[in-house]
Amino acid sequence: MIVVGGTFEFDPAHRDAFIAGRYEMMRNSRAEPGCLEYVFSADPLDAGRVVLYERWDSQEALDAHLAAIRSSSAEGGGDDVIPRSASIVLYDVAGERRLG
Repeated sequence: MIVVGGTFEFDPAHRDAFIAGRYEMMRNSRAEPGCLEYVFSADPLDAGRVVLYERWDSQEALDAHLAAIRSSSAEGGGDDVIPRSASIVLYDVAGERRLG
């Protein structure tokens, strides 16, 4: 399993527009083969922060997703809201277990 975690920093006035601009991306990504979770979410304690959380069943599924994102960006799927900064990290998960 692959987990992708990230954060984006914004002027607080632009955070909600950034998230709203990702609704279609979230719907489409969740429908892709191998996508287990895909969400951009507002940080409830920091008005200028968005958190990204993704889970994929394989690297191949994530690679296909990233290729689709690059393809749509090349076709003019630009964004009007640009974050001040972004940090995205990929985690290879060897196993999982229920908490509790």
